[in-house]
Amino acid sequence: MNLQSDDYDSPWKEVMKEYFQDFLEFFFPEVSFDIDWNKGHIFLDKELQQVVQDAELGRRLADNLVQVWRMGGSETWVMVHLEIQGQEQSAFARRMFVYNYRIFDRYNRPVASLALLTDQRPGWRPDSFGYELWGCRMGIKFPVVKITDYIDRGAELEADANPFAVCVMAHIKAQETRSNLTARKQWKLYLVKRLYKKGYEREDIIKLFRFIDWIMKLPEELEEGFWHDIRHYEEEQAMPYITSVERIGIKKGIQQGIQQGIQQGIQQGIQQGVQQGILEEARNLLMELLEERFGPLNSSTILKIKAVERHEVLKRLFKHALRIESLEKFREMLAKVEE
Repeated sequence: MNLQSDDYDSPWKEVMKEYFQDFLEFFFPEVSFDIDWNKGHIFLDKELQQVVQDAELGRRLADNLVQVWRMGGSETWVMVHLEIQGQEQSAFARRMFVYNYRIFDRYNRPVASLALLTDQRPGWRPDSFGYELWGCRMGIKFPVVKITDYIDRGAELEADANPFAVCVMAHIKAQETRSNLTARKQWKLYLVKRLYKKGYEREDIIKLFRFIDWIMKLPEELEEGFWHDIRHYEEEQAMPYITSVERIGIKKGIQQGIQQGIQQGIQQGIQQGVQQGILEEARNLLMELLEERFGPLNSSTILKIKAVERHEVLKRLFKHALRIESLEKFREMLAKVEE
């Protein structure tokens, strides 16, 4: 298994959008306290891309723009620009500066830029950018939180019911076990069990499991042992949700099996699909995955999926179905995928 392929930014972006209020309450409590959550919040990712599309500022993956309303009873709304940065980058603070003033210029609203740094270097903590010329000063200073700040706060994380406590634990253990995947498997099992012990609702358990499973990758032989232990735990505790979590894992296995050329199945269902006709099995599982994430499919979507005849197209569909933000966006992609 290539540990360099570990993807930390993408799962953080996904879970942050699922639990945005919890995210701010955990990492930036003073910001969360001043937001009127009763008025909701709106993600403006497309608008952010339009704002910065002409900026040559390096890789942009986990940046987000969110419209929120402040407390106080007024109709005033502001922008929260959030960056989740997984690796040291010399131009990071400059990018925060550029994004901030461009967002302000577009919307003429106050902009709060916040940064969560998930890299492993404690000393890298960029929190400002600016310059001065002939008495003219220009710049930005922004709040920064680092995952490394929580390494020695295990007891505090254990006691915290906020879902980002377990996310932080998973991230720290994923980094600590890059060279010891057997230990990673044990920590992964421990953290999944912890979801049940904390009494999260079924939907929350599945979403948080997805984060843990995504960030704590295991090679196939350890992954099989992990699922064996999960099933054993289910039998012991009579937990009602693990089967649903397992289905998501199996569907991920289907996707991975197709991407590897449909040569080896991760689960028995894949192996049977290869032997008996992988296309039909894959179509059905793709529809189940979409229904699990977004609810019942309409007849038009079902017919379009059933019409897919090529393995490489299904491969792309699985990849999108596991990560796409909405069923509407999946339908748009489905309409173009065979063009």
